[in-house]
Amino acid sequence: MAHRLRPVGLEFAGTAPVRHVSALVIPASVEAVYRALEDVPGWVDWFPQVTAAREIDGGAGRDITLSGGVRFRESVIAAKEPEVYAYRVDVTNVPGVRAIVEEWRLAPAGDGTRVRWTFATDGTAAYRLVMRPIRIAQARAFRDAVSALARRLAV
Repeated sequence: MAHRLRPVGLEFAGTAPVRHVSALVIPASVEAVYRALEDVPGWVDWFPQVTAAREIDGGAGRDITLSGGVRFRESVIAAKEPEVYAYRVDVTNVPGVRAIVEEWRLAPAGDGTRVRWTFATDGTAAYRLVMRPIRIAQARAFRDAVSALARRLAV
């Protein structure tokens, strides 16, 4: 059953009770990485857990499906090319969650880009407890996805 989450802003990425932060430098330009983040349907080509992705509301939102049937209806809350791309989850079928923001920050790093991803969330006590050990799996998923994006951009 889908439920509506609390609307939060970009500041939530720095203040959420549960925050998972991962970073990786890849050999691609900041501009190319940013374009890939904005290309919502293209996420299925480089983020293995994303099985469906489409823009909604004229590009102001995203409809995302992950493997296992997890669904997110999201609003883009920051699109500042080429530095930051962020969205919040408005509706999901994940139980116990109250708020989610995902922030992607890009910065030049030598000949490549430092990609930093923050997953910020809040929910019931049970949800927060479950989210803490998921940090390792999320870090691995981030590394795999961004590495796949780097290979895709190198072609």
